[in-house]
Amino acid sequence: MKEFVVIHDYLVSEAVVGDWEGQEEIVAEKINELYHTLYDLAEEDISPEILTSLLALVWDTWIGQDALPDVETDDIYDWCRHVLENREQYLQD
Repeated sequence: MKEFVVIHDYLVSEAVVGDWEGQEEIVAEKINELYHTLYDLAEEDISPEILTSLLALVWDTWIGQDALPDVETDDIYDWCRHVLENREQYLQD
């Protein structure tokens, strides 16, 4: 059911990420990589509501992290896998 969630609705440009002292393009790329990785790792039959809630975590969790420009692809993969495997703790009110 994840096909009902359009990943392109979540992707950001450097104009959206705020001031990162010249690293706005890198930050936008990292945020978009997080979105894509989470989406790609999600099971095909995930409910659209759960997936949209998990995708919202990307912005809420990462946009304020000073280490964002330096985060590695392996770390992005690990974080996304962790979120999907432990979604209950992230989806609690």
